[in-house]
Amino acid sequence: MQRFILFIAVLVVLAMRTGVSAFAAAPAAEPAPDTMQARVLGCAACHGAHGEGTGNDYFPRLAGKPAGYIYNQLIAFRDGQRKYPPMNYLLAYLPDPYLKQIAEYFASQRPPFPQPGAPTLDAATLAHGKSLATGGEAARGVPACASCHGAALTGMEPAIPGLLGLHADYLSAQLGAFRYGTRHAASPDCMREIATRLSDSDITAIAAWLASLPAPANPTPAGAGSLKLPLACGSIPN
Repeated sequence: MQRFILFIAVLVVLAMRTGVSAFAAAPAAEPAPDTMQARVLGCAACHGAHGEGTGNDYFPRLAGKPAGYIYNQLIAFRDGQRKYPPMNYLLAYLPDPYLKQIAEYFASQRPPFPQPGAPTLDAATLAHGKSLATGGEAARGVPACASCHGAALTGMEPAIPGLLGLHADYLSAQLGAFRYGTRHAASPDCMREIATRLSDSDITAIAAWLASLPAPANPTPAGAGSLKLPLACGSIPN
């Protein structure tokens, strides 16, 4: 019995030595590439490799938006100021400089805009949305979307986003989130102030009209300070 046990022990030792030798001889695994394409793989599934957006109503286009806006949103998701678990978990441990580089990458992208879907609402509703988006309604203290987001609605540097190339349901959801306080901007939080002055039908109309617009001739955001913003908003990031 003792000889048998000794024999088994020798086999085990030989097997272990063989395994260690094989492991030592195996080539080391290559480190994961630290390229921007590798960094944004986690974003691409929902937002597209170049931030062009996808067919999902709730995953917005990122490409071409001001880097300051994208960076502010990444920070807000990482720090829990905006709530969406996949984004919160994805960004939880990423440092500020890393997020800034991702924001600059998407801001520099210019993939084609999607073709707008056929409007599903009547002409009167779309006309109402256009009126609010381009002219506002002074009697209710509602400024035009264009007064902050630019005449071409492509946003303004450094941190006001463009509104084109987005799904109506996404636009409606974000206006609703500002209206009900589940999404916030930096104080004085002008988007919340404006959204609370809008009715459900206003939000539906604005979102539908914006989503019906074709690609802009020039998607570049307006220059910093090129607009006189309403409601003492200054250059508040949204």
